[in-house]
Amino acid sequence: MTFFYSDNFTVLFVPLIIIFTVILLSIAFVIWTLVDLLRNEFTGYNKIIWLLTIIMLPPLGSILYIFIGRKQKTAPEKGELDG
Repeated sequence: MTFFYSDNFTVLFVPLIIIFTVILLSIAFVIWTLVDLLRNEFTGYNKIIWLLTIIMLPPLGSILYIFIGRKQKTAPEKGELDG
């Protein structure tokens, strides 16, 4: 019963909470990059290539997409902005 009131609780569960938080933030980041990818237009097969990169290499693919892929978007035409 003293297990929950001792230092063992902190030693065991704080790293688990940190790991869980990092995993959740990574999943949210991947979902955000996928949504951004799917909402925008790309030329040729760039969208498919970026989709596979993000899915196959989740954290690294998302980071690469943010720094490289977002620059490859095609600009929306003038009529598309008028919603």
